[in-house]
Amino acid sequence: MDAYRAYLREMGTSTSPGARSPRSDVFDELEALLQDPCAMPMCLPMDFLESITGNFSEVQELGRGGYGVVYKGLLRNGKAAIAVKKLYDTHLEDGQFQNEVTYLIGLRHRNIVRLVGYCAESRWEATKVGNRYVMAEVRKRLLCFEYMNNKSLNKHLSAESCGLEWHVRHEIIKGICRGLHYLHTDCNMVHMDLKPENILLDDKMVPKISDFGMSRLFGQQQSQIVTQSRGGTRGYMAPEYIDKGLISAKADIFSLGVIIMELMTGSRDYPWGSEADSRHFVETVTRNWRRRLEKAEQLHTPLDTAIQQVNECISTGLRCVDPDPKTRPAVWDVIQMLDAVESTEPCSGTSKAPPIRTPPAAATAPTTQSSMITAMRVVYIGALTFNLYLLLPLLFV
Repeated sequence: MDAYRAYLREMGTSTSPGARSPRSDVFDELEALLQDPCAMPMCLPMDFLESITGNFSEVQELGRGGYGVVYKGLLRNGKAAIAVKKLYDTHLEDGQFQNEVTYLIGLRHRNIVRLVGYCAESRWEATKVGNRYVMAEVRKRLLCFEYMNNKSLNKHLSAESCGLEWHVRHEIIKGICRGLHYLHTDCNMVHMDLKPENILLDDKMVPKISDFGMSRLFGQQQSQIVTQSRGGTRGYMAPEYIDKGLISAKADIFSLGVIIMELMTGSRDYPWGSEADSRHFVETVTRNWRRRLEKAEQLHTPLDTAIQQVNECISTGLRCVDPDPKTRPAVWDVIQMLDAVESTEPCSGTSKAPPIRTPPAAATAPTTQSSMITAMRVVYIGALTFNLYLLLPLLFV
C-alpha cells in the first residue's frame, strides 16, 4: 500500500479527500509564467495543454490552417488565455518545427506575435498493421502564442464602402511594415508566408505577424537564396519565387503589396498592365474612399490628409507588386512613404481633394526644376554659338 501511495504521489495524484495535487501546483506555476510578458518561452507538458484546451475540444477551436488547428487555452483563473496550435500529423517535420521555435524565441517586437511556449513529446505505442502489431512512434508538436482577441486580419477584410474605418486600416498597414522591417533589418530574416491569415490583431487592432514555419534566416553577407521547394500561398507568392525559387526580402515586399491592396479594397485584384491601368486603379480606389470619408461624422485626420494617405498607400502597394524585384521598394522606403503624409488632429470638415498620385513609370521624367535648368543651359549655349557665328567673318578681314 505504501508503494502504491508513493506511486500516486509521483504521478501527481492523492489518496486523501480534498488534498491538493502536486500536479496542480505545477500547473499554477506554469500559468503564472505564461502571464508574465517578460518570461522566456517554455517547454509545456502535453497534459497541461490538454487541461486548458478541454482535451482539444471543438468548442475551444479558433480556426484551422494548412499546418494545424488552433485552440483557445483557458487558464484556470478565467482572466487569461493563450492560443495553442496543434500541428497536423502530416506536418510534423522536426526541421520546420525547430526552425519556428528557435526563430520565435528571440523575437521581441510590438508587431510580432509572442511565442509563450511549445510542446514536443513523443511516445511509442503498439499499433495494429494488418494482422500484427508494430511499435510506432507517436509525436505531438504544439506551439503556444499570446492570445489575440480580434483573431486574424482575413476576418476583417472588406471593400472601401464598409468595414474597418480608414485610420484603423492605415495603422494596420504601418504596423505590418514595422514588423517586417524588424525581421528584415534586425533579424536578417524573411517571412515567406505573409498573408492576412498570418496577421493577428490584438484587442486594440495592433497587427502582429505570425506563423514562421516557412521563414528563412540569412547570413550576415547573404541577401538571397535559391531553393527547389516552393511552399507558400498562391496569390501572395512573388513571381521570381514561383519561377526560379528565388528567396529574398523583396519576396516579402510583394506579399506586403498584395495585403495592402486587399486591406484597402477587399480584393486581391490589381492591374498588371500599363501605367494608364495603374492610374485608373489608383483614381478609382481614391474616389471610393473619398465618398466614404465625406460621409463620416468624425474623422481622425483632416479629409485632405486622409485622401493623401489613401492615395499614397494604394500607389505604394502597386510599387510593391512590381513583377521586377529590383524595382520594388525596401520596407524602410515603404515606411517613409507612408509617414510622409501624417496628421493626428481630429477634424470633421471637408476640403478640396488633393491631386492623384500614381506609381512612376520605369523611366522617370526629370523634375520641373531640373528641366528649367537644362532649358536655360540650351538657350545660353545656343546664343553663344550664334554670336561666334557672327564674329567669324570679322576675324578673317
